[in-house]
Amino acid sequence: MGLEKSIQGFQQKALEELERVSSLGELEGWRVRHLGRKSPLTRALRSLASLPLEERRAAGAAANQAKAALESHFHRRAQELKEAQFRASLEKGSLDITLPGRPVVTGRLHPTTRILREICSIFQAMGFQVVEGPEVEWDYYNFEALNIPADHPARDMWATFWVDYTDERGRHPMLLRTHTSPNQIRVMEQTRPPVRVIVPGKCYRYEATDATHESMFYQVEGLAVDKGITLANLKGTLYEFARRLFGEDRQARFRCDYFPFVEPGMEMAIDCLVCRGQGCRLCGGSGWIEILGAGMVHPDVLRRVDYDPDIYSGFAFGLGVERIPMLRYGIDDIRLFYSNDLRFLRQF
Repeated sequence: MGLEKSIQGFQQKALEELERVSSLGELEGWRVRHLGRKSPLTRALRSLASLPLEERRAAGAAANQAKAALESHFHRRAQELKEAQFRASLEKGSLDITLPGRPVVTGRLHPTTRILREICSIFQAMGFQVVEGPEVEWDYYNFEALNIPADHPARDMWATFWVDYTDERGRHPMLLRTHTSPNQIRVMEQTRPPVRVIVPGKCYRYEATDATHESMFYQVEGLAVDKGITLANLKGTLYEFARRLFGEDRQARFRCDYFPFVEPGMEMAIDCLVCRGQGCRLCGGSGWIEILGAGMVHPDVLRRVDYDPDIYSGFAFGLGVERIPMLRYGIDDIRLFYSNDLRFLRQF
């Protein structure tokens, strides 16, 4: 009977102490002292095995009853203290139900995504379809099929990330595409004219980054092939694109340039958005800003996809997407687009 009386004493002492607990922190300390692994009640339960059978039964029943009673009073006291804490916070005015809710910060589209969608919508309105292609590309599609064989000096125009791909048949040249032009070939291989597509996507160049260069950037490639397509169709399409994107009063200029997969090739420039052609720091004093490269699809490229260049002709163009918001918003560093700086992104 000694242990049974001790258990009853533990219970009485714990309940008296519980009534004096005035905070949730004190209540947790009480729980550890009287219900924890090192509490007198727990030690009493562990010592039951050493008692005679009859005394063990009585002491065990008393211990279980005491534990259940203490746990019940513990939960009751915890609820009382929580309610008292809540009432106190109301009385102090820390909870004002008339205050408006905190506004949820809404996300916005990345400036590159916004411009990309705008470009695609302009060309879609002119009858072009949007298609996509792989970012990890075969050498054939990225270079050879575009009139750039392995020994062609024009390969130096693209600093390339090469991928070492090997299977049971040996090593195969693959790369991270340097432009979206490979999709010209993929589309023409699977489609008979007429063809009118634009291809948005990421491109990769193995080069040092600075204010005007990034190793990863977005590009939009355009292609149109049909009977009777001329250079006038190319110039008219691109001029209309510039007017819809930059404003109805936009002026455009075309000058000869070289790209291996078009002949003739050209660059397109628009009058400077800042000085309106008068010359300033943004345009380098020329009054014009280049926005894309273009040209008539080379006959050899058409032959590779089994298009007869005596019957079909076409034009292609490509533009860097980040260049457009840089011109429109006066952004002077392309690295800002991928820095994840919220101070920059919140401006759009």
